[in-house]
Amino acid sequence: MAKKRKPPNIKGDPRTFDPDFKGPVVNRSCTDVLCFIIFILFIIGYIILGLIAWVHGDPRRVAYPTDSQGHFCGQKGTPNENKSILFYFNLFSCTSPSVMVNLQCPTTQICVSKCPEKFLTYVETQLLYKNDKTSWTYYSQFCKSPFPKSDRSLSQILMDDDCPAAIFPSKPFLQRCFPDFSTKNGTLTVGNKTMFEDGKGKTRNAGELRAAANRINKILDAKSLGMRLFEDYATTWYWILMGLIIAMLLSWIFLILLRFTAGFLFWVFMSGVVGVIGYGIWHCYKEYNNLRGRQNSHFTIYDIGIQTDISMYLQLRQTWFAFMIILCILEALVILTLIFLRNRIRISIALLKEGSKAIRYVPTTLIYPVLTFTFLSICICYWAVTAVYLATSGLPIYKIIAPAGQCKHENKTCDPEIFNTTEISKACPGAQCIFAFYGGKSVYHQYIPTLQIFNLFVFLWLINFVFALGQCTLAGAFASYYWASKKPEDIPPYPLFTAFGRAIRYHTGSLAFGSLILALIQMFRIVLEYLDKRLKVLRTRECKTCWLSEPGEVGTISRAAAPESQNNISKFLQCCLKCCFWCLEKAVKFLNRNAYVMIAIYGKNFCRSARDAFNLLIRNVLKVAVMDKVTDFVLILGKMLVTGCIGVLAFLLFTERLPILIEGPSLNYYWVPLLTVVIGSYLVAHGFFSVYAMCIDTLFICFCEDLERNDGSTEKPYFIAPTLHGILNKKQLVPQKQKE
Repeated sequence: MAKKRKPPNIKGDPRTFDPDFKGPVVNRSCTDVLCFIIFILFIIGYIILGLIAWVHGDPRRVAYPTDSQGHFCGQKGTPNENKSILFYFNLFSCTSPSVMVNLQCPTTQICVSKCPEKFLTYVETQLLYKNDKTSWTYYSQFCKSPFPKSDRSLSQILMDDDCPAAIFPSKPFLQRCFPDFSTKNGTLTVGNKTMFEDGKGKTRNAGELRAAANRINKILDAKSLGMRLFEDYATTWYWILMGLIIAMLLSWIFLILLRFTAGFLFWVFMSGVVGVIGYGIWHCYKEYNNLRGRQNSHFTIYDIGIQTDISMYLQLRQTWFAFMIILCILEALVILTLIFLRNRIRISIALLKEGSKAIRYVPTTLIYPVLTFTFLSICICYWAVTAVYLATSGLPIYKIIAPAGQCKHENKTCDPEIFNTTEISKACPGAQCIFAFYGGKSVYHQYIPTLQIFNLFVFLWLINFVFALGQCTLAGAFASYYWASKKPEDIPPYPLFTAFGRAIRYHTGSLAFGSLILALIQMFRIVLEYLDKRLKVLRTRECKTCWLSEPGEVGTISRAAAPESQNNISKFLQCCLKCCFWCLEKAVKFLNRNAYVMIAIYGKNFCRSARDAFNLLIRNVLKVAVMDKVTDFVLILGKMLVTGCIGVLAFLLFTERLPILIEGPSLNYYWVPLLTVVIGSYLVAHGFFSVYAMCIDTLFICFCEDLERNDGSTEKPYFIAPTLHGILNKKQLVPQKQKE
């Protein structure tokens, strides 16, 4: 009778005892060669893309304003070198609806060295020319080219579009001339005037000019905010750098202390976190109490609505009360967690001590985050520079813009050199051929959006590869420590550099494979976010179309209201997709991390290593639940303490609350450098604590392998330290003889 075949184990077969196994396999071969070749080809293509973008792009187009002819204002080596400010001929034409559609004001724009400082019309210069030629000399500097005298008629000047009809007192703002508005006795004025001539026979008021300027301001709003943010960064960059350096030093100190006194330092972490949250509760109560009795402080957030000025919310008692409640809940959660997880915390402390011992024998691992940071900086800088050069590639493109917005040729491309001689200028009086953007009709220019997508995808791939390389390298170094029979005698020399060399030489393809999976998931998430933004814009336009329809057009409103249920369904599906891909990314990151540990130990390809790691974790699922997450919790608390300390110091400095010790900088938005310091400090702390996290993950994988390979007998002794084994496994063991 034939012997029945044993069904395969869904959890995989456990490892068996191998007397020749002494840690990471030395004799190994290259893995996932096909993915390695594809990865190298993509990198070569990425380099070629950067070179092409560098040849065609010009980042000066972002830094300098551009006149109607597409020339830069203030660019060195050009006729406009000393003319760094953009001047609008007829600012009133900027009230046209086409301004927001085309993002251009339909009037001639030239580069000037300074803005007008007084009221003056072209007609006035003609009347004053015989007695006072200086007025024309002053006026002509705001024309396309200087004229010897003002002997041409107003209609001829306006037809040829050589000079503005009038100039007004202005000041440079964002390298553009804007009217010098001021308020006098509650009345808006320009140059101390409320009424003035526009040079075309009409009397205008300051309100009309303000409306025109506001149209352009809406276009420049983002640039204005960017300039203020840039000013804050320029003022505080050295404080930000100092905060990041202090965060790095604190992280180093905590890691060194953790190496000797893991248990004691853990409770210091806990006390620090509880203390920081307690200080936040006290500060919120103090602000809440100080606002008592102040005018308008009793208003609610609902009363003031959505405001762009965040400081308005900080003037409300309700805001500080809400902050205080949130911090109280957080404080209670932390304290309850400490009480109910005290036994599992013992496991975390034991793992931290074992990890401390591993880092004591392999101290170079603490330097590796600097190498990771260097690689990441190179990738980020290359991506950003390539994106800017791609965005500024091409030739000047000119489009027809009509002030009334009713020209059938509007938004079509044109040639400014011959535009005035074409039939379009006659069919659309007042229409102008104005610079719109940079582009072209060549194959390269048509595929710039595709190249930007390629730039982003390869950037994500490289970023994930850098993280994968670091995880595999650290795993190889810590695995060499674990599987050494006698520590430190049997630990190979230079384990970190050896592991790094093995990862690069043999497993670049496997690391690229795992990174590619993550990059594809992240790219799909970005596409989902982009589609969500686009759909929101389309919904907004549909809503505006509905409200702008004629009163008699009832069908328009019903058609707009009909797809409301479809919009809700699409929103629900989008949320589901976002949630699913977020979970998928987290799961793949977890599996990749453990797969890289198996690659570092056994040198197999990515798929087999991922399968073996997954089966091993499934066979030890309870140990994973006990140790992995609790240890992560302990390390997160360390990051919170470092970030909290730096955040409190930065808050006191940037809000100028330390006048006795040091004088803080004067800022537009104090939260800009504050958030930068807080986020930067967390990333710095994360980089250093990730060494410990990878160490503990590697030791845990090795420990599970150790339990399957060996039984603690004299013939099959364990490699793990007796103290940690006693906590995690109650079986009797005969440990390896180690030199302590």
